[in-house]
Amino acid sequence: MVSKNTICLWYDSDALDAARFYAQTFPDSAVGRVMHAPGDYPSGKEGNVLTVEFTVMGIPCLGLNGGTAFKQSEAFSFQIATDDQAETDRLWNAIVNNGGQESECGWCKDKWGVSWQITPRVLTDAINDPDRAAAKRAFDAMMTMRKIDVATIEKAWRGDSRPAR
Repeated sequence: MVSKNTICLWYDSDALDAARFYAQTFPDSAVGRVMHAPGDYPSGKEGNVLTVEFTVMGIPCLGLNGGTAFKQSEAFSFQIATDDQAETDRLWNAIVNNGGQESECGWCKDKWGVSWQITPRVLTDAINDPDRAAAKRAFDAMMTMRKIDVATIEKAWRGDSRPAR
């Protein structure tokens, strides 16, 4: 791996499965070098996959099969900016429907416990609007959601209170 700064993610024993899933799901993602343990270690045996180099949307990562001592938490997440509802749905559904779980405000976890924020760009634009009332409407709409609904965010941002057809 060329990068001097790499994110290391701890897995029980399935870093290679996770890396393959990420490479299949996210653009500009790939599985790189797989290192097998040259000897026994606390959570595995000689020959087991110890580390996996991979990228997620161009970000270099290292998956470490470290055993059950540590778990993922929401203190770390990948935030993925999506361009539209179709991309939001595709990524969200890929994570959630592959053993993951939904959370609030565009957050979800994959089956390995890694947290993801699937964030449409329109949401970021809306909640950063200099018109604070418009930003608050979009923010308040987001606070009621799990997966972000782009049309609902846009409607709230505009202040459109007409019922949906």
